[in-house]
This record gives sequence, structure tokens and C-alpha cells, in this order.
Amino acid sequence: MTGQPEILITFPGGKKVNADYFGRTIATDQSPRAGGDGSAPEPFALFLASMGTCAGIYVLGFLQSRGLSAEGLKIHQRLDFNPSDHTLQGVTLDIEVPSSVPEKYHSAIKRAADMCAVKKALQSPPQFTVEVSSSNVAVAA
Repeated sequence: MTGQPEILITFPGGKKVNADYFGRTIATDQSPRAGGDGSAPEPFALFLASMGTCAGIYVLGFLQSRGLSAEGLKIHQRLDFNPSDHTLQGVTLDIEVPSSVPEKYHSAIKRAADMCAVKKALQSPPQFTVEVSSSNVAVAA
């Protein structure tokens, strides 16, 4: 994968699985109910949060670029799961802007949220390839 960004996934113990990306470690763990320590969010929780936080950075940037206050800005993210197989069916982002934000900006704020890279990746999902290789690390018996 020369020249392509790489995320290194490591396993520090227990049910913890970390992702190292551009010098930052993103920690995950499982809940105690699932055998983990609950020391970090579960991977699926990070995936869900990435949608709202991604939209949020675009909305925040829109407000800041116009000198508008973001104090009180909130995004309520609602998730719709299929009751039979528990798969994610839909996501609604309800952007609550401060009353000081003129209504004339509401449609532009919605367009800003729609620019989210996570949303775009889900709309045109990447192809997944899984490969298995052996490491050169010997395991003591």
C-alpha cells in the first residue's frame, strides 16, 4: 500500500482494539456486558458519532466563517434501526441553531451539513477487501 494512507489496528489487551492514524490513537473497547472494560467507546458507537460530528464541523465552519455565534448550537442525531435484524436503516440530523442565526441561513446550513465526508462515503460506499497474511513474529509456546 505504498503511498496510500494506512490505519494500523493494534490489540493492547482484553477487548481493546486501537486504530493508529497519522500519529493519533483512537481507542475502542467493548462494554462490560460484552466482556470489555468499557474504557472507550465501542467501534460502532464511533461510527455513529462520526456522522453527527462530521456534519457538525461543516455547520460550525459555516457559522464561524460568517462571524455568527455557535453558542447553543446542537445537532440531535436520531437513529432508525430495523427491528428484525437491528441494522441501521436511517439517520436524521436535526440541527438546532441559536436564535441569533438568521433564518435566511437555514438552507445553507443544511447544505453545509450535507457536505460531510462520512455521509458521502456512505452514499457511495467503498469496496471492501479483506486479506490475511502471516507476521514474522514468533509466538513462544
